[in-house]
Amino acid sequence: MASDLQNKNEVNNNKMKESTLKFQKKYLMLASLGFVGSMLPALAWTQNYPLPTPAMQAIIDKDTSRHFGDAPADGGPLATDLSAELEPAVIEKVLRKVADWQLARSQAHFGRIWTSSVMYTGFMAASEATNDSKYKDAMLAMSQQHQWQLAKRLPNADDQSVAQTYLDLYFINKQPEFIAPTKGDLDTLIDLKTLKPGDDRLPWWWCDALFMAPPVWAKMYVATGERKYLDYVHTQWKNTYDLLYDKQEHLYARDVSYINKTEPNGKKIFWSRGEGWVMGGIARTLDYIPKDDPQRPFYIQQLREMSARIAQLQDENGLWHAGLLDPATYPLPEISGSALFVYGMAYGINRGILDPKEYQPVIARAWKGILKHVYADGRLGGIQQTGAEPAFYRPASSFDYGVGGFMLAAAELKKMVTVKPAK
Repeated sequence: MASDLQNKNEVNNNKMKESTLKFQKKYLMLASLGFVGSMLPALAWTQNYPLPTPAMQAIIDKDTSRHFGDAPADGGPLATDLSAELEPAVIEKVLRKVADWQLARSQAHFGRIWTSSVMYTGFMAASEATNDSKYKDAMLAMSQQHQWQLAKRLPNADDQSVAQTYLDLYFINKQPEFIAPTKGDLDTLIDLKTLKPGDDRLPWWWCDALFMAPPVWAKMYVATGERKYLDYVHTQWKNTYDLLYDKQEHLYARDVSYINKTEPNGKKIFWSRGEGWVMGGIARTLDYIPKDDPQRPFYIQQLREMSARIAQLQDENGLWHAGLLDPATYPLPEISGSALFVYGMAYGINRGILDPKEYQPVIARAWKGILKHVYADGRLGGIQQTGAEPAFYRPASSFDYGVGGFMLAAAELKKMVTVKPAK
């Protein structure tokens, strides 16, 4: 009897597996032909992936202890109520879900470190995109708590990044005290010796810095009308470009120590999030550079070159991996870099820099892929811990800076499908 029952169960299980496989094949076939809706199936990540090494886990543990986020082995069920349809209300629903989760999780730990500061840029974008003041109000309270001060590792670009939010709030409220401390610190930096490429004291010596600092300086130029702040951006960005930009690959080395390093497959190391920082930095800066500025084409050309290269590296799921040129070594998609790519490309379309016919399909595939990493409670997974190079992480890994990039992407994406692109 037990043997008969076991055989019957095995037959039923095999039939269930066959039925599931048939459904999956039919679904994929119909999806490829455009005959199914855009509601995302909540399928857990089933691919085998390398676990973080002990050294990587130590970074994760440190990031968790500092309230940047966490990386649980199980993040719970994935969201089943999300759609990748590119409609304003649909995008806003996703944006609110993730933003609300992150706000509730992080608000008690708001600081001035760069990880939080990137998140703040996302909250400001979310407030504008949703017309919901709660995100902006939280940023105002944070700024008042810190008395509008920068963190004090000057001239470190990371510690300038919080002023992006101070300046955004200044543009809304026009209160001089919002930006006075930042202006004083920037003036001090201008008085320091201007450093040349190759000097290890170059202010923006790593590519991440191009997201953290230039928007602050460009916004300060608009806030004050003082050209010296914009001149500083042009000088220092060009120094970093000359130092780190690979003119064949159209990508940035993370810093000079990575220029000659290679991945296990022998190709150069280009870190997904690092390239995202640069594309996001261009998008965060360019609006504050006058249309007739002779340096403006320099930034536009970079965004075009990098967007074209990044589009070539998109995987079959619409996403990008921690090591852009060696996805086999890093099989999990990396969401912080992917979100920043969406942000940069959507920005480029919205400003008439990128061709919508060429880049909207890239963005649509990426957005659909990103949403498969949103959990039922609003957690955004697939975010690599802090670092300087590609690394391993868990599917549920979620950190504040990555969510900041996601919010920027969602807000810009909503704008893309709402407003006719500029010419």
